[in-house]
Amino acid sequence: MNPYVLMVFLSGLGLGTTLTFAGSHWLLAWMGLEINTLAIVPLMVQHHHPRAVEATTKYFLTQATAAAVILFASSTNAWLTGDWGVGNTSSPVASTMIIAALSLKVGLAPVHFWMPEVMQGLSLLTGLILSTWQKLAPFALIIQVAPTVNPLLLTVLGLMSTLAGGWGGLNQTQLRKVLAYSSIAHMGWMVIVLQYAPHLTLLALLTYIFMTSAAFLALKSSSATKINTLAIAWSKSPVLAATTALVLLSLGGLPPLTGFMPKWLILQELTKQSLPIAAAAMAFAALLSLYFYLRLCYAMALTISPNTAASATPWRLRTAQASLPLALSTAVALALLPLTPAILMLVT
Repeated sequence: MNPYVLMVFLSGLGLGTTLTFAGSHWLLAWMGLEINTLAIVPLMVQHHHPRAVEATTKYFLTQATAAAVILFASSTNAWLTGDWGVGNTSSPVASTMIIAALSLKVGLAPVHFWMPEVMQGLSLLTGLILSTWQKLAPFALIIQVAPTVNPLLLTVLGLMSTLAGGWGGLNQTQLRKVLAYSSIAHMGWMVIVLQYAPHLTLLALLTYIFMTSAAFLALKSSSATKINTLAIAWSKSPVLAATTALVLLSLGGLPPLTGFMPKWLILQELTKQSLPIAAAAMAFAALLSLYFYLRLCYAMALTISPNTAASATPWRLRTAQASLPLALSTAVALALLPLTPAILMLVT
């Protein structure tokens, strides 16, 4: 793709998200979401592969449906209350419809089925944008609408997403689908605590972005799209394979890695709110996700490269990809747990 055209599309992504962040009017927020969608569609289809075209079509139809529901719900709220403000969505019907539409946009269960299929048809860099940047604008709206929604709805959405993300990723062999189900599970952790401690949702979102960025960039550096290709990662780059395995364990929430921090704080907050059953269910659901992360770590670190003539060990060639983003995101994904008190003070 022409660099100038690419710059225009990336600027459109930034403009759409900024417009949604800055706008307090539902029409401005809706326009920001639409600019976001229209800017990422050409990036998704740039390889002209049938799977990319299929994924782009599914993504566009899903996002258009969600945007239409948001526009209808905001119009309904303005008709009933006479207010177009994003923070003044006081109609229960309108707020419930908006949460459902935004859940469809970010891939919360039970409207998550589009995300693994779309992710499978994209390149790793475009999948990284879809998993991280495209979550920001809808989550900004969810945080503003959440106080007017029935708390039971957000709890159910969070539990269902965590369970669906855990169960769905168990039998996957495609790494992009595994990361898609990982995204669904992490969205559930963010949503379930939103009504009680929005700052923990923000903390979980930021740590998820850094961990997922490190995972996608590491997989791109090793050109891995399937679990089978992870078996030769250690022979190509032992250091990268070791750090990638640690990043995956951080996504699973194991201490002393960064991913343990949001899960620990969210479970603590749910317990404080007298929701021990929900906290226990979330902890058990995290074990499902940890299982398929351990599968990836096993394939990467505990298997040896094949030595048959059909699949020879690849050469260790020097990569031409930029290593600074991977190094920074990996460092953040692995080493922030000791700074938990300071980070918590910053986001509170």
